[in-house]
Amino acid sequence: MTSYQLDDDGVVVIIGSGAGGGTLANELAQRGIEVVLLEAGKHLTADDFVNDEWGGYEMLSWLDKRTSSGTWRVAKDHPLTPSWSCQVVGGTTTHWSACCYRFIEDELRARTVYGEVPGTSLIDWPITLADLDPYYDLAEAKMGVTRTNGLPGLPANNNFKVMYAGAKALGLNVSTGRHAINSVPYDGRPATIQDGFTITGDKTGSRWSTLNVEIPRGLATGKLELRSSARAVQIEHDGAGKASAVVYVDAAGVTHRQKARAVVLAGNCVESSRLLLHSKSGRFPDGLANGYGHVGRHYLRHLIQTVWSVFDKPVHMHRGEIMGGMIDDFVRHDPARGFAGGYYIEMNSMGLPTTAAFMDPGWWGRDFASVIEQYANMAGIFMSGEDMPQAGNRVTLTDEVDAYGVPVANIHYDDHPNDLKMRVHGYKTLTSIHKAAGAKRSVEAPAYPASHNLGSNRMSARPEDGVLDGNARAWEVPNLFIADGSNFATGGACNPTLTIVALAIRQADFIAGQMSAGEL
Repeated sequence: MTSYQLDDDGVVVIIGSGAGGGTLANELAQRGIEVVLLEAGKHLTADDFVNDEWGGYEMLSWLDKRTSSGTWRVAKDHPLTPSWSCQVVGGTTTHWSACCYRFIEDELRARTVYGEVPGTSLIDWPITLADLDPYYDLAEAKMGVTRTNGLPGLPANNNFKVMYAGAKALGLNVSTGRHAINSVPYDGRPATIQDGFTITGDKTGSRWSTLNVEIPRGLATGKLELRSSARAVQIEHDGAGKASAVVYVDAAGVTHRQKARAVVLAGNCVESSRLLLHSKSGRFPDGLANGYGHVGRHYLRHLIQTVWSVFDKPVHMHRGEIMGGMIDDFVRHDPARGFAGGYYIEMNSMGLPTTAAFMDPGWWGRDFASVIEQYANMAGIFMSGEDMPQAGNRVTLTDEVDAYGVPVANIHYDDHPNDLKMRVHGYKTLTSIHKAAGAKRSVEAPAYPASHNLGSNRMSARPEDGVLDGNARAWEVPNLFIADGSNFATGGACNPTLTIVALAIRQADFIAGQMSAGEL
């Protein structure tokens, strides 16, 4: 296995091995660039994973304490676990639905298309869809996205058949959608066996992840070193203000300092922001790359709302791929609806314990029991909608420190009036679809921690509006990059992983070009 010295200042150090970090590590290694990949979690394999929804959650999740504040329901229901992500090699690609949809052009020009929305900090992305499309093509090919490159869509399960019947009755456009799950063998990976556990760990390897695709291929180049159970605690800079090293703690509790030619943060919105805010110095008194005060701000998480409905006959929604269904009629911005932005409708199912836990925390008694005892007859459907960026929705540091001496993060989130209008519209639509399919009763579930964390270190056309330029490079630190969803300028409506991967491939091209030109 390749091993680099701690004082080797020619390596690119990437923090986080998920969709952005794991992909970028492989892409750089394939270009002959030497990379050290730091991952806070363990290096698990398919043999370690369990086909147990709750057991898989506890095995893979980032469970360190966080706090929360704001008007969002999550702060009340899940005050110490308000945001969900994974802590394991492969990051959150070890536990994801694999839905792969592209941004549409209007979403990348949100400020221009939506106009002024009071109380928001809307901006346009500093890049266009024409900039992204070639990298979307590359991402879809490497991930094996269904309904692209000649790959067939996933087969329908019972939950989809319910969704399909309701959607067709209402004249909506419905399909099993696009997923990075093999419907047929592809790229050395088998087809899904439809056991309902592809989302959690994935013992069969039919779903794309950086654990089973990107990192092994990067390691095979001899240019990539993976260090698991390595918790980054600070980024250091030199006298010129360039990132020079990453301080991390290994599994034995020993502190190390890895020198770097460039540093890439890919630790998810909360941890990337937390690390930047914690990396203070005399030159950066408010945190690294935070001269304009945008680090941690404009946090986005999408409007993720679920409707569970009970039908006369068994559905067994947990069988098959849990999110193999999509309706795209409400994605485009339509001012006539009374709110800015749009949303996807997607299929959703959970096991009995999770359904009971998230349906409406605190709900108990005869009425609750009368619903949950009909689990076998339940179907699920949800919306993923664009929430509005607000400067006050942010990640900050508390006075409490964790076992590594790093302050615990607080996540503050207030619902914007535009979000509330979209939520009402979405609930009405979701319920109508199930009603059209024959639902006896529908339950509108509140938001839960599992969502899409975006935007807390956003790209912008001007340094006054964000943390990063159009290549996700820090405006104030020329060799510091971010390769996770925190670099999104706005959230759009689609599941973000495909875009994170496309941006990482594009970023690899930029970094390699800068190095070849002697600029980095």
